[in-house]
Amino acid sequence: MSLKARLKEEQILAMRAKNKVRLGTVRMLLAAIKQIEIDNKVELNNDEVTAVIIKSVKQRKDSITQFEKANRLDLVEVEKTELAILQEFLPQALTTDEVKALVEQAVASSDANGMQDMGKVMAVLKKDIQGRADMGEVSALVRASLA
Repeated sequence: MSLKARLKEEQILAMRAKNKVRLGTVRMLLAAIKQIEIDNKVELNNDEVTAVIIKSVKQRKDSITQFEKANRLDLVEVEKTELAILQEFLPQALTTDEVKALVEQAVASSDANGMQDMGKVMAVLKKDIQGRADMGEVSALVRASLA
């Protein structure tokens, strides 16, 4: 089952269960996907849908940080709930050790010699890690490995 089909199925299940938060989150995600499809006149594949979910997860994390700074704990809880729902649709997260192993493998396979080759290493890693690890943390590991 494609990721988009799974989201539509989850939307129906949330409607039947009268789970308003889950329904709203899934609808928001489907709307974002549909908007991109209309704008670009293409049908998104699973990788592109995953990228939309990652973007939404990042937005939620940023919102949580901002709401905590503003002492809006009521909104923090809403964002955390939505974040948990969105993360259900992402692939299984990699452990730190798995990420480190992939970074070492990517550095070796791309013949990286220093920081100037970071882009090559990140390009190799992106297809394997996208949605399964925080790219900021991956970037820090690559920097440490290349330094």
